[in-house]
Amino acid sequence: MEKTVLVVQTTLPGEWIEAEVGEWVFSIISERLATCAQRNKVESTYRGDDGVEFSSEWRIQFKAPSRNRDDLISKILKIHPYNIPQLLAWDADTSPEYLNWVQA
Repeated sequence: MEKTVLVVQTTLPGEWIEAEVGEWVFSIISERLATCAQRNKVESTYRGDDGVEFSSEWRIQFKAPSRNRDDLISKILKIHPYNIPQLLAWDADTSPEYLNWVQA
C-alpha cells in the first residue's frame, strides 16, 4: 500500500500575471493529474548563456498520487513555456488522512 504522496515542483515565468499562472495550474488540477498546488513568487539566480543571471519566477508545487507520476510529468513538459523547465519530483511521507485525500 502506498504511504507517500508525489510532490512535483516547477517554475513559470515571473512576468506572467496571477491569472495566467492560475489557468496553467488549473489545467493540470482539472485533469485530475494532481490534487492540489501551491504557487508563489521567487527570485531565481542561475547560470545562463551570459553568466550569472537573476529573474523573478513563479514556483509551482503540486501534490499528487504517486500513480500519476508519469502522466503529470508528461503534461507539465508538454505545456511548459520554457525550453528546459525545472522539473523536480519526489515522494514525501505524510499522514494517512492527507494521503487518503490526495488519492481520492
